[in-house]
Amino acid sequence: MSTLQVNLGYRCNQTCSHCHVNAGPWRKEMMAKELIDLIPEVLARLDLHCLDLTGGAPELHPQFRELVSAARDLGVEVIDRCNLTILSEPGHEDLAEFLADMGVRVVASLPCYEQERVDLQRGQGVYERSIAGLKQLNQLGYAQPGSPLRLDLVFNPSGASLPPAQEPLEAQYRKALAASHGIAFSHLLTITNMPIQRFARDLQHRGELVPYQQVLRQAHRPENLSGVMCRSLISVSWTGALYDCDFNQQLNLSSKAGPRELADLLSATDGLINQPIAVADHCFGCTAGNGSSCGGSLS
Repeated sequence: MSTLQVNLGYRCNQTCSHCHVNAGPWRKEMMAKELIDLIPEVLARLDLHCLDLTGGAPELHPQFRELVSAARDLGVEVIDRCNLTILSEPGHEDLAEFLADMGVRVVASLPCYEQERVDLQRGQGVYERSIAGLKQLNQLGYAQPGSPLRLDLVFNPSGASLPPAQEPLEAQYRKALAASHGIAFSHLLTITNMPIQRFARDLQHRGELVPYQQVLRQAHRPENLSGVMCRSLISVSWTGALYDCDFNQQLNLSSKAGPRELADLLSATDGLINQPIAVADHCFGCTAGNGSSCGGSLS
């Protein structure tokens, strides 16, 4: 185990069609302060290298900055899974500067380098605000030559299909964004859409859920099993419950053994080595084709 991935809550300023946590502005769920205060203790106790913050929009949690600062004081890498439009929300105008000052790695959603598809998948006007956010991050040093500030982009397919190969698509992104907007980024991460929550309901409505599940199963590649994220990551829900990954969390598919709550990790003595991982049909989403994880393609 090297990474603690924490979902700080389901509140978000966007409502994306592919969202597997059904996040949105109406959601009220937020992690309690006493759980937030436990996170640095767990990071130190297990000597973890990475704190991966997600949501919703994790930056909307009132203790987001406090938590980031505490983790960075421990020398832990912090990943902020950022939707980019949060950088221009009222009250968050200095967020980009904070992320840069803290040396936070930004993993930013941008499902295409063309406006029409981004706005269709993520909402009207999101593309324009996302481009503005990327420019702001570049100006602060993100993805610039000689800078340690890392800015990764995330590609999700718009429908029931596997993402294309990551490396050639990254080259297309790099060329298109540089030519049209002068934007630079570090890496592109291709992530398969999971047939759960909002995306699953949309597929079911269109009669595409079962065929998509079959596509994932038929594209399974056993060699991807060695790199799936659940082997080195524990996912923490906003309630403090533990899961093997963020997708299991949304399906309430609990771990088969070992610690069940965040506080239990303070007494873990073996780094959770050899703890069984709970699996189900959705796991083919990570092993299909080139493989998928929170870190992008596996092959």
